Formats: sequence, structure tokens, C-alpha cells
Amino acid sequence: MAEAHPGRVGRRLAAIVAADVAGYSRLMGLDEVGTAHTLREHRKVTDALVAKHGGRLVKSTGDGVLLEFSSIVDAVECAVAVQVVMAERNEGVPVDRRMMFRIGINLGDILIEEGDDILGDGVNIAARLEGIAEPGGICISASAYEQVRGKVPADFTDLGEKSLKNIARPIRAYALGNDGLDARTKSKSTTATAPGAPFPPALGSPNDAASSEFALKGTPPLPAKPSIAVLPFQNMSGDPEQDYFADGMVEDIITALSRFGELFVIARNSTFTYKGKAVDIRQVGRELGVRCVLEGSVRKMGNRVRITGQLIDAGSGAHLWGDRFEGDLQGIFDLQDQITARVANAVAPKIVDVEIDRVAHKPTASLDAYDHYLRGLAGYYKYEKEATDEALRYFIKAIQLDPDFAPAYALASSCYWLRKAHGWMVDAPKEITEGTRLARRAAELGKNDATALCFAGVTLAHVAGDLDAGANLINRALLLNPNSAVALFFRSWIKGWIGEPDQAVDDGLGAMRLDPLAPRLSYMQASIAYGHFFAGRYGEASSWAERSIQEQISPVALRVLAASLALAGKREDARDAAVRLMQLVPALRVSHIKTLIPIRRPDDLARLEEGLRLAGLPEG
Repeated sequence: MAEAHPGRVGRRLAAIVAADVAGYSRLMGLDEVGTAHTLREHRKVTDALVAKHGGRLVKSTGDGVLLEFSSIVDAVECAVAVQVVMAERNEGVPVDRRMMFRIGINLGDILIEEGDDILGDGVNIAARLEGIAEPGGICISASAYEQVRGKVPADFTDLGEKSLKNIARPIRAYALGNDGLDARTKSKSTTATAPGAPFPPALGSPNDAASSEFALKGTPPLPAKPSIAVLPFQNMSGDPEQDYFADGMVEDIITALSRFGELFVIARNSTFTYKGKAVDIRQVGRELGVRCVLEGSVRKMGNRVRITGQLIDAGSGAHLWGDRFEGDLQGIFDLQDQITARVANAVAPKIVDVEIDRVAHKPTASLDAYDHYLRGLAGYYKYEKEATDEALRYFIKAIQLDPDFAPAYALASSCYWLRKAHGWMVDAPKEITEGTRLARRAAELGKNDATALCFAGVTLAHVAGDLDAGANLINRALLLNPNSAVALFFRSWIKGWIGEPDQAVDDGLGAMRLDPLAPRLSYMQASIAYGHFFAGRYGEASSWAERSIQEQISPVALRVLAASLALAGKREDARDAAVRLMQLVPALRVSHIKTLIPIRRPDDLARLEEGLRLAGLPEG
């Protein structure tokens, strides 16, 4: 075939299959060696099926594969055979230890580049369909369905049109669940099973029902202890400007509930993805992995406020508890304490009165200061330069109104952390000095305040470069609030910088579990990537960095991706990552790394610098 232009071979219509392992990060977190071995054994079987059905392996990325078939019927038949064989290989294995594939298939036009790689919407759609397939199931596009309809003995369910990430138009999708394979297909496919070892009993606990559900459904496991998600409260004031007040109320309730060690509490970032949406409480429970959901409303009228709340069983949809609280704004903290205590007793009746008393707190005696603090939080969580600047002004005003308001000092200091991390600082020495001052004051005032300690800790570690002080503050925050996803997230980064990479990985995974829908999920994945890099596991580091980039392209993830690929011997891929990095940060040099990241161990810094140097990043 003649080249269309240099570096390109052409286009063709093809059947594209994208597959990966559901819950792979959980399995790797439990047993990296056993999981890697098991995947290799399964791949021996599935590769044989791909070859038998005329498929071509385009590329493999950790736990995922991209395949091309000339026939869409062959592609779907192969996918069905793979899922049947995997089901058989999982028979007799505890459900929490099973490895299950998700498969997406599309029939579309593709672009073929040198090296036989394939690109284009045809490929992207298959990858996105794989993302919405259930573990052990298959999801195909309408273009594929029309061609295999009546030709493959499997009953697909019409899912309707789906809006897929980075796909401009809605795509009609059809699904085959792991319990929907035709019996005749199963019988026929079993003869193709290649010999291979069964899944080794290396992962998890056979009695862990929560992990079993995750393996079967691809949903977060239900924790052993009482679990709850607090949805954004509806602003009933008729004034959109009062959204910050309702949001702040919910955040305080989440924080208060999180102080109960007996409760598993989903973080704010995940629950706020449902803001402004009509939700099915049962679906929320499945998506977040919780037993109970709290929803409510806030109506602010002059100097009066009315708060309503109801607790719902996410499994049955049953109403567990409901109440209404009304009072003067001067008593807003008493109202919050009442809600927290009532919900905690409904969810975890074994919690003793002393624990309820410990939750009751008054962050400030000044309502005006608290109002400015809430406004600052609303801007802080946008993670944008202008919004961060505005948030800093609100936090400083709160401090002026109440000079002993520890969380306001901590969040103000954390604004400087965001400014440094994103390259927004104008006068770095001056801003570093001010951020450090605010963080130390927050730690001094907030010795028993998990929020103050957490945000002050990351500022001291990253902005001031005082890793030990930052780690100590965050450890204290986790003692006060063991359900703090943001504290685990911050500690993941600090542990990597200090030289405790395995703990960095564990903390990153823990943060993802507590906050599974976090807008900054990519940075959690990046922290795990750095943990693996500092441990010398370059394959795992590049895999997690790629996941981070799929969520959001950032220099943070591209740095570790380029270095990991280079040190793993994949120089061409490393150079590609370095090119993308320099497109985002043209002035970046290898010599800058030691000022960007407070890495303690000289060998860790040297390896990161060497990896980036090999990838093609200029020296200085």
C-alpha cells in the first residue's frame, strides 16, 4: 500500500477489540508477583484464542491489550470464547481472587501508522466501550452489532446511546453480561481451551465478601464497618450565590462523620460529582460502595436557616431516618452537631456518647470568619489559578476576622502549595516564606484539628521542604480522622519523596478507595506511579503514569512516565513522552528536577534525572 504521506501507511475498516483486567490495581496492590504470574498464564490461553480467530495483537499495555480483526464476526466470537474460557478457569476459585476481563468492540475506520500501530476514533470508541463493560462482559458498538446480529449465539442488551469520554457524538452500545453467554457457545468454546494453570490462591481473603462483590461487579467493595456517603445538599434559598453555604454545610458534616473511626466515609470530591443531578440512591450506593446515603436541603432566609436530612439504605432504598433542624444562624454549629450525632447513631449504633461529644466542635466563634472560610473552600476546590487566588483572599479575610481560626490558616497555606505545584508563583521566595509561616501557625493552633494538620503538612513538606514535619502532621491528622482521603493522598506523595515507596503505593491506593470519583484521580494515580518508580518497578510505574495521563495530561505524570520507560529500556516510547512533556513545559530541564520535587534519597533523585536525561530532556 502506498504511503499517504511520510510516516503514515493509510486507512482501513477493521474490527477493533480493547480489553483489560477489572480491578487490576486492587489485585496488584494485594500481590504484585502472584497477579503478574496469573495474568501471564491467562494470556497464554487467550492469545491462542485470538490467533485461532484470526486476530492480531496491536499492542499490550500492562493489564490491557488492543487487538485487530479483519472480520467483526470473528472478533465477537473470539471475545465470547475468551470470556467463556476465563469463566471456566475461575471456577472453584474464591470470587475475590478471580481475574476477569472487560472487553469493548467496535467496527470502524482506523489509521495505520508505521510499526502497524492503529489510531483514530475507531480505536478510541472500542477503548471507551471497554471502560463501560462489566467484569466478565462485552460491550459493542451499534456498527458491530448490526453485523453480528443473528450470526453469533449471544443475546446482547441494548444500552441506548452513551456519551463516552473524548468522543464527540453519543455512541449506541450493546452489552453481553457475564451471565448472558449462550450455553451452546459455552459448550463449543470449551474445546478451544489451552492448557494453563488455574488462578493461584494468592490474593485476598476467601471470606472477604466485599472484595468478592468488587470482583464480580466491578464496583467498590462494601467495607466491613458502617459506611456512608453524604450527597450535596440542595440549596432551597432561591439564590444561586448561596450554593457555597449549602456546600460548606455538607463538607463540615462529612468531616465530622469522618472523625468516627467506626465509620467508613466517602470523601467530598466523589460525592460532589452528583451535585445538581437527579440520582438513584441505589446506584449511588453501588458506585461508591456504601450502605447508607445521606441527602438533604438547606434553606437560608435572612438570619434563619432550616436544614433537612434523610438517611437512606442504599441497598433497599428504605428510609432509615429523617429530621428537620431550624434555628438562628448564630447557632449554625449546634445544628451541624445535631445532624452529625443523629446520623452517626443511625448508621453506627455502637458508637458511644463520648465519641459523639468528640465530634462536636466549634471551628470559630465568628460567623463572619466562617462565612469567608466557606467561600474560600468553594474556590479552592476548583483547582484553577484565578479561583485559587480568590480563595486565598477569602481565607486571609477569615484569619483577620478570627486570628485563632486554624483551618483558615491551613487552607491559606495550601493555596501556596497549589501555586508552587502548578507553577503559578510570581515571587517564589516571598511566597514560600508566607506559605510556610501560615502552615506553621495552622499546626500550632490546630493540634487537634485533622483538616488544619493535613493541609499544613503538605505545605511544609512541598513548599518549605520540611518532609519530616509535614509527614508528622499528616500522621497526626490520620489519627484524628482515619477516613481522610486527602490526608492519605498527601502522605502518598510525601512517603515517595522520603524514600518509603511501598507505603506511598499503599496510601495512594487507599486514597483512591476512599475517594473513587475524585476530580484529581489522575494525581492519585501519579503518586502511585512515583512510588513504583522509587521502588525500581519501572513497568508498574509507567502503567500507573499512563492511567494518570488518560484521566488528565499533566507534567507530573509525564515526568515519571518518560523516566520509567527510559530506564525500562523503551527508549522510543520514552522519547515520545519527553516530547509531550516539553510541549507542556518548554523551559523544563533535568537540572530543575531537584528544585521541583523535594526528593530525600540522592539515588532516587539521580535515577529520576537519569531517566529523563535518557528520554531526551535537555540537561540545563
